[in-house]
Amino acid sequence: MTDRTLVIIKPDALCQRIVGNVVSRLEQDGLRLIAARLVLMSENQASEFYSCHKGKDFYEPLVKFMSSNPCLVMVWEGENVIDRVREIAGATDPVEAKDGTIRRQFARDNRHNVIHASDSPATASREISFFFKEKEIYQWSEKEYRK
Repeated sequence: MTDRTLVIIKPDALCQRIVGNVVSRLEQDGLRLIAARLVLMSENQASEFYSCHKGKDFYEPLVKFMSSNPCLVMVWEGENVIDRVREIAGATDPVEAKDGTIRRQFARDNRHNVIHASDSPATASREISFFFKEKEIYQWSEKEYRK
C-alpha cells in the first residue's frame, strides 16, 4: 500500500499563477494525484485547520492569509510520499530552503511560501479528512495509457 498526504497550494501561488509548476514538480517525482478541490476557507475553517498553531505569534496572520483567497487542496499518494513532498517543497523559510525546491524558487516569506504539506502520517490522515470524504479520493490506473 502506498502512503497519502495532503498538499495545499496556498493563495499566493494562485495569485502568482504557478499552480501548474507545483503540480508538475510532484508529478515529475512519480507521485500520483488522487483528489483535488479548489476551496475558499472561511476564517473559522482556517482557524480549525491550523488549530495546532493556536497561541503562536504567526497563527492569526496565517489564518487571515489562508482565508484571503482560494487554495487548491489535494491528496497525493506514493511510496514515502510525506517525506518526498516535504523535500520537494523545501524549508518553510524560503531563505533556508535548498536550491531547486518550490519554496526557494517561488516563496516570498514564511507565510507566503506557496505550499502546505502534511508533516506526519497522523497529521496527513487528519488533514485529508478535513477536506475530503473517502469516496472523493480516487484510485485509478495508468496501465491503459502506458501501452
